[in-house]
Amino acid sequence: MTSPAGAPSSPPAVASEAQADFLALDQQLCFALHASSLAMTKAYKPLLAPLGLTYPQYLVMLVLWEQDGRTVLELGQALHLDSGTLTPLLKRMATSGWLSRHRDPEDERRVRIQLTEAGQRLRDDAKAVPVAMACQLGMGEAEFTQLRQTLLGLQARLQSPPKPKA
Repeated sequence: MTSPAGAPSSPPAVASEAQADFLALDQQLCFALHASSLAMTKAYKPLLAPLGLTYPQYLVMLVLWEQDGRTVLELGQALHLDSGTLTPLLKRMATSGWLSRHRDPEDERRVRIQLTEAGQRLRDDAKAVPVAMACQLGMGEAEFTQLRQTLLGLQARLQSPPKPKA
């Protein structure tokens, strides 16, 4: 912007106020996602307590209930966790009797995770958790599906590099 004499002028006050609002914590998408994630984890806590599971343990069980016998690497990829985070979690779960960890006979470098009978039985009790969470959220199926699709789209955008503009 320039003044009538051609000298540069400062941006209008409205622009600086907009910039200030843009930098407000409650205007940040990252913070809204962070706070929502914390709230979601907190909401799951009383639902998982009767099962003896923490939220991260519940996620591991969900993956294993879909396909038992995965490697630590496969679990990490499915949950977006590195082995340094996942290994202690799996050790605690093995101590609790829900799963076992053993070397893959075809490749000793890989550790396979198998559900125990107790881990398999836990699935029946866990079936009530998603239903209870859906009731707690008070969302209809269409709203739930739309939110999930929006979040998956955001995740995909963040994980793929931006395409150069021609």
